[in-house]
Amino acid sequence: MNNENLTRDEAALRSQLVSVESYDISLDLSQAADPAVETYPSIITVVFSCRRPGASTFLDFIHGGIDSVIINGRSFAEKELDGIVEGSRIQLTDLLDHNEVTVTGHAVFSTSGEGLHRFVDPTDQQTYLYTQYEPADARRVFANFEQPDLKASFTFHVRAPQEWHVASNEALTSVDEHQDGTSTRHFAATKRMSTYITTVLAGPYYVVTDEWRGVTQDGTELTVPLNITARQSLAQHVDHEEIFTITKQGLDYYHQKFTVAYPWGKYDSAFVPEYNLGAMENPGLVTFTEQYIFESHATEAQHEGRAGTILHEMAHMWFGDLVTMKWWDDLWLKESFADYLGTLATDKATDFRTAWVSFANRRKGWAYVQDQFPTTHPIVADITDLEAADQNFDGITYAKGASVLKQLAAYVGEDAFFDAANTYFVKHAFGNATLPDFLEALATASGRDMDGWTEAWLKTSGPSTLSVELDEDENGLVTRAVLRQKATDPTTGQQVLRPHVVKVGIFDASTDGAGWLELTRAIDARLEGETVELPDLVGSPRPALVLPNHEDLTYALIELDEQSQESFISNGINDGVARATLWASLWNQVRSGRLDPVTFIRSVARHGAMVPEAGILSGITLNAVSALENYVSAERAPEVAALFVDAAWEITQRTTGDLRRIWARTFARAAKSASEASENVIYRLELMAGAEKDFALGERSDAELRWLALIALSVLGAADITDFEQEIAREDSAKARVSRTHALAAVPDPTSKTTAWTQALSVMDGAGVKLSNDHLSAVAAGFAEGSWQLRQPFYQSFWPRLEEVWQSMTQSNATRVIEGLFPHGVEGDQQPAIDATAWLSEHPDAPAALRRVVIEELDMLQRELTGQSFTG
Repeated sequence: MNNENLTRDEAALRSQLVSVESYDISLDLSQAADPAVETYPSIITVVFSCRRPGASTFLDFIHGGIDSVIINGRSFAEKELDGIVEGSRIQLTDLLDHNEVTVTGHAVFSTSGEGLHRFVDPTDQQTYLYTQYEPADARRVFANFEQPDLKASFTFHVRAPQEWHVASNEALTSVDEHQDGTSTRHFAATKRMSTYITTVLAGPYYVVTDEWRGVTQDGTELTVPLNITARQSLAQHVDHEEIFTITKQGLDYYHQKFTVAYPWGKYDSAFVPEYNLGAMENPGLVTFTEQYIFESHATEAQHEGRAGTILHEMAHMWFGDLVTMKWWDDLWLKESFADYLGTLATDKATDFRTAWVSFANRRKGWAYVQDQFPTTHPIVADITDLEAADQNFDGITYAKGASVLKQLAAYVGEDAFFDAANTYFVKHAFGNATLPDFLEALATASGRDMDGWTEAWLKTSGPSTLSVELDEDENGLVTRAVLRQKATDPTTGQQVLRPHVVKVGIFDASTDGAGWLELTRAIDARLEGETVELPDLVGSPRPALVLPNHEDLTYALIELDEQSQESFISNGINDGVARATLWASLWNQVRSGRLDPVTFIRSVARHGAMVPEAGILSGITLNAVSALENYVSAERAPEVAALFVDAAWEITQRTTGDLRRIWARTFARAAKSASEASENVIYRLELMAGAEKDFALGERSDAELRWLALIALSVLGAADITDFEQEIAREDSAKARVSRTHALAAVPDPTSKTTAWTQALSVMDGAGVKLSNDHLSAVAAGFAEGSWQLRQPFYQSFWPRLEEVWQSMTQSNATRVIEGLFPHGVEGDQQPAIDATAWLSEHPDAPAALRRVVIEELDMLQRELTGQSFTG
């Protein structure tokens, strides 16, 4: 019985019925290093009260077997369990006003990144474990009431090899050593928290320690122990000094802003393998993807991105952990706030100075894409069940929400925003809250009625579009200037007028002869209705470029007038945030079918060497490669690919540092689209793939770039397994093994594609071993490389298997497979779009979360086909 998808209504009924006091959890991980052992003992005792004695409810447990259940002293074992264990639910009947339930069972080691993930380091065969639960995978580790509003105190006991590092949310209190070489670590009881942010970490991790000392706003001195953990084979790459510095800067900053002191005791930062997310805000033990441990040279943008993630997760210690949403409808109450505050803290508290620039170009770009899908939703979403919750960790909840909060701070003032936050923390500490709770605090702090703002920004869908309309006389002087917004909520078809506090940027040719456009003035504007006049522009010469959202203060697409767009494409601009906003606008026009993708690609090639911000450059070059792979017609692709690849190589020869590194990576990525690759392109890729030193700086070897080059050579039919094995022998790592999987699946012959297709759909490698999440993604990505003619025959079997994939895999893996194999780069073939449309029409009752994946992928495919219709 598959009853894992808890609904909002079920959760509401359960929270009305029970209040949870505590969990005592024992996990035996002593056999985790044996790959033949697939499960581990999990024993819990939960204490809770029931508001209606005699009523019934259930615990959640996705398990590998249950030995016994004891409900208020009554024991159920063996055949008796059949009456109370129903799939992933343990039925609890005849409840008392005060209850104690003990469940003894077995949980399953995960390879999908959901639950307790087990990873074996291929370089030294060491085993590492960590947990990841959000939104509802704690039930894969221990039986519990899996919903965010049933908070409790948790006490963990973990048995593991004595030499392992073991950690949880709270500090270690004692250790019992056993004669078999294992020990049981006992941890202090946590403060009240939700199940999804509990955590356990175990393995022979490398550990570095430090501490933060500070003073709270009431003058209390506070010391927070810090540590950093990573796999032993990554120890040489752990730049702990920078990570600790960012962590301390964040604690300094948030204690300046928040009146409630950091409430979770210690602050561990664990960098873990095969992580599905960027990071997770477990109180006292934050987990990060080990992609943030830079094995190859990292750009400034990568360091800045890591800092932003560290500070995003730290904001969650208050927004999300201390005060938690009642149900996933209000997920934005933590994610939007953490995204906004993480960027703000990076800008204000660290040495990085382009956080908002990178946010404008890349983070908001994610939001604009998500918000233009047919599946768009309000920031305050309607989350009916856990499958829907899992999908709403998206660009709307994170980046659109953060953008709207940035606009909110401009609307009510930053001081009022933080005053409201502090009131909210004090009132709801260690509890749950909803949207009205925060709005009440905000209205009091700002003195404003927030109802209209809330309806316009939080409860409607789709982006606004801002434009400036100029009239001019025969002398080129502006006679009228109007800032206009337009927006239609795609879910209702109704016009939406949102309040925008913005600056309108006026740009003209630079006076230093550099050829850039430069800012000459910025005009403050408050747009409440459809239009607002800009009288400050009247009587002045028409500017070269008018930017409606200068400084990126609001969330809106930008519709440039024809002259402004041409001025930017021809000249570029010397303002970082404006540059980010304008490049994002051009990319949106490509995706919307209003700008020839070749024009975008040529513009990146023309101006890319003059973009100083690594964050912007990384974003626009990735977009250019995407345009080349998916938006340019098959007839134009060879010529455009040759132009862009040559430009990328030429730029690498005359730039240094981050710019050269980004363009070298761009060359390798773009070369895959050079189907008619010259011997020169192959030679250059071989030069990269065989480099003994870092291609960009001439320093240490850069494995990341070498693998990008090898994958490109594989796609072009110029590298094979011998080359891949030689690189593994040269520098072996977990990341290298994943890259090899990608490269093998990218080999352009029917046998390799058949192998990759079979492995992706079975989640098994050629030896019958289950693929981990990272290797599954790599197989799918490798299959998707190369010509459509080679891939097209496989799709006759794709559509009939979608529901089977969804039902047979975890949601994370199923999404990974369907998105990874979905047909893109189809070279003008309309049939995949026809087939996807037909599947949706024929499967109206398929799981809503599955339909959402197909709808979004189809939308992207249709946009790509529109781009391919440009003929130049």
